[in-house]
Amino acid sequence: MANPLKKPLAKLLLAAILVSLSYLLGSNTNYPNNYSIPERGRGSPPPLQCLQLNFSSSSHVRISPPLHFEPSHRLHFPQEPQQNLQFFKRCPQNFTNYMPCHDPSLENNLSEERFFYRERHCPKADEERVKCLVPKPAGYQRPFPWPKSKELAWFKNVPFKKLTVFKKSQNWVRLQGDDLLVFPGGGTSFPKGVNSYVDLIKRVVPLKSGKIRTALDVGCGVASFGAALMDYNILTMSFAPLDVHEAQVQFALERGLPAMVGLLSTYQLPYPSRSFDVAHCSRCLVPWTSYDGLYLMEIDRVLRPGGYWVVSGPPISWKTSYRGWERDAKDLQKEQISLENLATRLCWKKIAERGPIAVWRKPTNHLHCIQKLKALKSPTFCVKSDPDAVWYTKMEPCVTPLPMVNEIKDVAGGALEKWPKRLNTAPPRIRSGFIEGITVKSFNEDNQLWKKRVSHYRIILESLFSGKFRNIMDMNAGLGGFAAALAKYPVWVMNAVPFDAKHNTLGILYERGLIGTYIDWLVSIAADFLYSP
Repeated sequence: MANPLKKPLAKLLLAAILVSLSYLLGSNTNYPNNYSIPERGRGSPPPLQCLQLNFSSSSHVRISPPLHFEPSHRLHFPQEPQQNLQFFKRCPQNFTNYMPCHDPSLENNLSEERFFYRERHCPKADEERVKCLVPKPAGYQRPFPWPKSKELAWFKNVPFKKLTVFKKSQNWVRLQGDDLLVFPGGGTSFPKGVNSYVDLIKRVVPLKSGKIRTALDVGCGVASFGAALMDYNILTMSFAPLDVHEAQVQFALERGLPAMVGLLSTYQLPYPSRSFDVAHCSRCLVPWTSYDGLYLMEIDRVLRPGGYWVVSGPPISWKTSYRGWERDAKDLQKEQISLENLATRLCWKKIAERGPIAVWRKPTNHLHCIQKLKALKSPTFCVKSDPDAVWYTKMEPCVTPLPMVNEIKDVAGGALEKWPKRLNTAPPRIRSGFIEGITVKSFNEDNQLWKKRVSHYRIILESLFSGKFRNIMDMNAGLGGFAAALAKYPVWVMNAVPFDAKHNTLGILYERGLIGTYIDWLVSIAADFLYSP
């Protein structure tokens, strides 16, 4: 019988012989004369060497020189000495809510007529401009993520109590404990909640149809109306003045809602003509029929052909509300008659008055209106050549003419696609050649470019798309490609277009279903947008 240990011993002996031969062959191998192992500096790691076997007719193995992975060329940038850098100083802590174009210290020197002192008054001289970094509020915390921010905000981020006291019964905002602001969704015209108020409106205005995308809320309070319209994919530009209600616009921004400081006073609103599908006023206290109907004519200018004007509060529903308003019934009746007459002279059609609201609709073109205004002799059509040139331009009591059409069924300026299709469809202002040098081709190319850029931003700025940020500003919006590429994320973009830009593209952005404003960066450095750290 064979010994079972012989086979393992034989295998072990054979392995030992092969290892010994490999060692002898390796020790006798010669390196080429022109190769040397580079010396290492103190503390440096061993060099990385890749050895390539070169089989040739020679009897011994030749080894190629190692590969070097260090760059062959280096570009040296000159470094500025650290001591030469000049950093901006921080403003005093009382500048937390400072806005250069709304400086309360200047109001006493301005006229009170038509609330002119609350208009935008920007510093003109260089020495008048504040050149320091506005500090964040003491105890500031990161805002709640969207959509939680619609209902909650940290009090120390917007430390103002007046609204929580003055509007307590109307449920604008409540202070819970010492550190939390709660927004129940109430308002002056809807103290029981904005949702039931919007439900009443949508019986008349097709909010769910996709035809309504941009809205304007005049005298917005804390923007609860705009917050409710978010549920219908409607983007609302809310504005209100700086007044006794303190920081109502800042509350809106803290909630993650689009808002600006502004009012109907002397200058035209900083938006193009034909911008909004809906304009809304909920007891906004605007004297619509005063000054020859000046303010309602400005709403007519920014309202899109076929757009809706929704109003609640005095004088609407005066028959059932005059006692609660503590107003004389006859005075309210006269106000409503005057308002109805003004809307008729604008060629608007009243389509409903239900409960606290009334709704008018602007015509889709001015073919019929031209004859009507000639017969009435007042108001007249404006003779201004460019209805979009509005920066620091005073309002005039005239009707902004709509672009001409051939037939009564045509939509002046061109019909828009439903949302969301209109976002990436070339708008009428481009298709008609309204802006020289901008074509459908260049529009589509710009769209594709910004989609690629935003895809790259997502890699390097992941937090931008995760809900960490909500309010974004594009300081030179162009055709709106950046905002369009971000539309699927939980953010909104304030598109700023310089008022003196070579191409006035803000109207294009509104036709895409985006929102924005004209701006003068040399004078008002984000002056109309309250600080939001």
